[in-house]
Amino acid sequence: MVAAGMQVSKLDPCLFVSDKVTAVAFVDILFWSTDEAYTNQLGARLRKEGLLLEEEGDAAGYLGVEMTKTEEGLIEMKQTGLIDRVLEALGLDTKYATNKWTPAEGKPLTKDENGEPPQGSFSYSSVVGMLLYLAGHTRPDIAYAVNCCARYMFNPRLSHEQAMKRIGRYLKATRDKGLILNPSGKLKVDAYPDADFAGLYGYESNSDPACAKSRTGTALSTMDAEVNALAHCCRELFPVIDIVSEIGKTIGLETDDMATMHVSIHEDNAGALVLAETLPPQFTPRSKYYAIKTVWFREEIHKLGVKLLKIDTIEQLGDMFTKGLPHATFEYLRKKMMGW
Repeated sequence: MVAAGMQVSKLDPCLFVSDKVTAVAFVDILFWSTDEAYTNQLGARLRKEGLLLEEEGDAAGYLGVEMTKTEEGLIEMKQTGLIDRVLEALGLDTKYATNKWTPAEGKPLTKDENGEPPQGSFSYSSVVGMLLYLAGHTRPDIAYAVNCCARYMFNPRLSHEQAMKRIGRYLKATRDKGLILNPSGKLKVDAYPDADFAGLYGYESNSDPACAKSRTGTALSTMDAEVNALAHCCRELFPVIDIVSEIGKTIGLETDDMATMHVSIHEDNAGALVLAETLPPQFTPRSKYYAIKTVWFREEIHKLGVKLLKIDTIEQLGDMFTKGLPHATFEYLRKKMMGW
């Protein structure tokens, strides 16, 4: 790749960048470019360097993602083929299967250690794998429900199988839907951190060690929980900023100045917002017991010029990924995130 004029990314050894094309090389190689002729020339140069390349078509088709244009001229990404495989595996590919309009119930999915044993009518782990791939590419609306089911993949109960089938019934009702994108010439990154404080209280045993594995500590207030969520959000957000800064030039985006990137974090907890905007080593009175853990991301927020914005809870897109929502709330947030 280097011999063909590509530069290795400073952030990811599998990422190669040039002024006209971006490539990801792992087992296969995916090329992104606005100049198809240049991409073909690059492929020919790589073959001359001894790399055995075989063209497989566009990346969307190779990854099993359909990309179509809506009547409004927007781009819609769908995986109807994968959804059909999920429905077939779950036994929901018949006209008698009923639909659901949300992928998860309002109450959390617990370990249910003393619940009824599973029926075993389908391969639980196989369906979880397909749903994770689907949620990670074109259907983020099922991400919370799939994550809850995936926790019990090695010891599922009947209640977990029923939760899985609920996801399938929701996908059956929305089979032809996907993620609608509205491309813009302006570079804008928005993050929506959120937490479900004491969401398992009253549903799960406090002494169950499985309840503590998914978190680094026990939050004693909503502010504590939201600050932890904000820290996890920044851990994912800052590398995204670095990657975008590196590859932005290949697609004509101005990334030299952070002011042109418009990075915003939308927070619905007032206490977490005040603490995040406070420069270390200062802290708020209620946060003095855990303020030290927040120093690293508070410094970076100010250094990178990230905007911290107060948002109403009803507008918090992160709610879709932290809890089961009522039908009306779920559809409202799904419309904002996915376009339908």
